[in-house]
Amino acid sequence: MDLKHIRNFCIIAHIDHGKSTLADRLLEYTHTVAERDLTEQLLDGMDLERERGITIKSHPVRMRYTSAAGECFDFNLIDTPGHVDFSYEVSRSLGACEGAILLIDATQGVQAQTVANVGLAFQAKLKVIPVINKIDLPAADLDLCYEQMEEVLAIPREEALTVSGKTGEGVPALLEEVVKRVPPPAAPAYKGAAAVIFDSNYDAFRGVVTYVRVFGGEFRRGSRVRLFSNGIESEIKEVGFFGPEMKACDVLCEGEVGYLIPNIKSASETRIGDTVTDVKNPCVKALPGFREVHPMVFSGIYPIDTADYDQLKASVGKLQLNDAAFFYQAESSAALGFGFRCGFLGLLHMEIIQERLRREYNMDIIATYPSVIYHVFLKNGTEVDVDNPVHLPDPTSIERIEEPMIDARIMIPTDYIGDVMNLVMGKRGVCTQTDSVDAKHVIITAHLPMHEILIDFHDKLKSITRGYGSMDYEHAGYHADKLVKLDILVNGEPVDAFSSIVHIDSAPVRGRQIAERLKDVIPAQMFQIAIQAAVGGKVVARETIRQLRKNVLAKCYGGDITRKRKLLEKQKEGKKRMKLIGQVNIPQEAFVAVLRSTDDDKK
Repeated sequence: MDLKHIRNFCIIAHIDHGKSTLADRLLEYTHTVAERDLTEQLLDGMDLERERGITIKSHPVRMRYTSAAGECFDFNLIDTPGHVDFSYEVSRSLGACEGAILLIDATQGVQAQTVANVGLAFQAKLKVIPVINKIDLPAADLDLCYEQMEEVLAIPREEALTVSGKTGEGVPALLEEVVKRVPPPAAPAYKGAAAVIFDSNYDAFRGVVTYVRVFGGEFRRGSRVRLFSNGIESEIKEVGFFGPEMKACDVLCEGEVGYLIPNIKSASETRIGDTVTDVKNPCVKALPGFREVHPMVFSGIYPIDTADYDQLKASVGKLQLNDAAFFYQAESSAALGFGFRCGFLGLLHMEIIQERLRREYNMDIIATYPSVIYHVFLKNGTEVDVDNPVHLPDPTSIERIEEPMIDARIMIPTDYIGDVMNLVMGKRGVCTQTDSVDAKHVIITAHLPMHEILIDFHDKLKSITRGYGSMDYEHAGYHADKLVKLDILVNGEPVDAFSSIVHIDSAPVRGRQIAERLKDVIPAQMFQIAIQAAVGGKVVARETIRQLRKNVLAKCYGGDITRKRKLLEKQKEGKKRMKLIGQVNIPQEAFVAVLRSTDDDKK
C-alpha cells in the first residue's frame, strides 16, 4: 500500500486505564475480527495477562479502515503495557510508530505512569492524541481531566477526545482523528532494505519469530537477509502481518509492521533493536536501535529438582529472546545447587518471569530474596559490583558500600499526604518536592533507596491511599550508606540462600522476621537447633527450635530419685553428642516461606 495510506500508532496509558478494551473496540469497528470471535482483551494472549487484568507484552495488529471520505487505510496498532516495570516495552513500541493515543481514565485523571509515557512519546517525536476514556461511568470527572492535562502534561484541552472503550461511544470519531492527526511513514532517506526488530518470540516448530517495522525496501519469502549485530545470514521462511493472529503474505513493504521468520533456530542469535537488511539490496549502516536496558533487581532462580537444570537453562534462554530486559547467568548455591542469577526491571517483572517459567515451561522453581547492584569500594582503591550478597568481600577490607537510588513521583489524593510521607521516611527516603495537580491531588517527588521499594512499598502505598495512589520512578545514581551483610545461621552453619544486604538499623528486624519464619517451618530434630541472624560476628536475632524428647522415665514407677536422674543425664549426654555431629536438612517449604516476599506484610 502507498505510504500516505499507512498509519502506525500505539496506545499508551497508566495501568488499568482501558488500553486493551479500547483496542477491542477498534478491532470491532474496523471489522478486523468477526463479531463471533470477539472476546474481552482479545490482544492479551497470555493467561497471565487475562488473570491479572494487565498487559505484559506489546501486541501488534493490522486493521483495514475506510474513512468517511472513502479512502482505504492500513492501521498498524500496538497495544502496550502500563506498569512501570514494562516501560521498556513501551519505548520499543514507540520506535515502530509515528503516533500515539494517550488514554486518560475519566474517573482517575492523569496518573504517574501517564506522565512517564507522555515523556517517552515526546522524546520519540510522535504525534500524541489525548483521549479521555470511561466517560460512561457515573464517577467520570471530565473537568478534572482537562485541568490535569493542561497543568501536568501541558496539552490543551481542545485537543482531547472523549470515548468509552466499553460502549464504543466516540470510537468512530477517534478513527477519523487517527487518519487526520497521525502522519504517514516518512520516505526513507537512504537506499536499501532495512527493518528494525522491536520484539521477538520463539515458536517450538518454526524457531525464532521476529517482529519488525520496515523502514526501507521490501522483504519477501525466500530472500536472504543479514543481521547487523552479528553478521548472520539466513533465508526468510515466511513473512506476514498480525491480524491479530499471524497471517502470511507475499511481501512486507516500507512503512509496514509485521513479522519475519528467518531460518534461525537458536534464541541467542537475534536481539531486539537489531537491524535486518536484504543481502541483495543491503542498507549501508544500521538503523538507530533502542537504548540498552539494564536490570535493576536481581534474584537467583533454581530448579527444585536438580535434574531439571538443563531444561531450566533452555527455558530462560527462550524467555530472554522474548524479553530483552531479562538477564541471566549461571551460578551455584551450597543450599540450592545449580541455578541462574537473573536480572529484572522490577518486582512485578520478576513475578511474571517466574510465573511464565512455571506455566509455559512446566518448571518447578524457587527464587532467592531479591537484591540490587551495590558498588563496593575496597580499602585498596578497587571497586567491585555486587548483585549477590554471597559475593560481598570481607567486611574488614571494605571502605564503603553504595546502593542505587531512585527518584519517585508519587501521585496521591491530598488527604493522604502525611501517611505517604511517613511511609517514604520509614523506607529511608526523603521527600524533595510537593506539587499540587489540582484541588484534590498532589505529586510528591521522593529520593529513595531502590532496595527499600522492592518488597512491599507499592502494596503499602495502595493500602494507605485506598487504591488511589500511583508511582513512577527512574534511576538516580548511587549513594553511600551504612550497609551490612545479614547472614542466617542454622545450627551454626550459614545458609547462603537466606543472606541479604540490609541497612544496619533494619538488620535486627529483618533477621528476626526470617528466624521466626524458619522456626515455624523447620521440623523439630532430636537435638536443639539455634536459628541466628548475624552481622559479621555479632548475633542480632535468635530463635530456638526445641528438641524432640523420648520419655525415658516411662518405665520408672517409683523407687529412688537417683535412678531417674541417671536416665535423664544419660539422655542429656546423648543429645550433646548428637548435636556435635548432627546436620539439619532444611525442607524446601522453608525456602519458599522465607523467600516469598509477600509475607512481609503478614508479620
